Amino acid sequence: MKAAARSAPQQVRIVGGQWRKSVLPVANKPGLRPTPDRVRETLFNWLGQDLSGWRVIDAFAGSGALGFEAASRGAAGVTLLEQDADLVRLLQTSQQRLKAETLRVLRTDALAWMRTAPAASAELVLLDPPFDAGLNEGALQAAVRVVVPGGFVYLEANAAPVTWPPELSLYRQTRAGLVHATLFQRSSSL
Repeated sequence: MKAAARSAPQQVRIVGGQWRKSVLPVANKPGLRPTPDRVRETLFNWLGQDLSGWRVIDAFAGSGALGFEAASRGAAGVTLLEQDADLVRLLQTSQQRLKAETLRVLRTDALAWMRTAPAASAELVLLDPPFDAGLNEGALQAAVRVVVPGGFVYLEANAAPVTWPPELSLYRQTRAGLVHATLFQRSSSL
């Protein structure tokens, strides 16, 4: 685990939208692994390049790569949820540097926040919990509450999910190295 943390990139680049090629710093923290460029590119190809009007929640934000990518592609509002104070400071610094006015950074427990957030309040929920924390099932359950009918839930994990809430259907799935990327769509009716 420590070797992986040392070899983690010290920065990632936003791959599309208004901040394309802008750099986000990546803290050297155990377990922090920003979503690889090609996985982010694939995800936003699946979703479409323009997220104008979308409300997005980036739970377990970490480096913020997913949330900043969504904001860069026109999302009307992006909420980054992160518990680690050092990571929150880095996210806020990047937000200020890019003048990302549609982006909001909250220091909070992502699961607790999603469990109390207004129901059906986001078109896209991005989930990238720590791989070894066992949070995938709980994160999917919490995300179902906040995603609108027809909206999307993205899960990044170290293994492809074998079960998920019945309100979600598998939309797309891929694997890049150790990363399993799964995009679900919420059923159209509540």
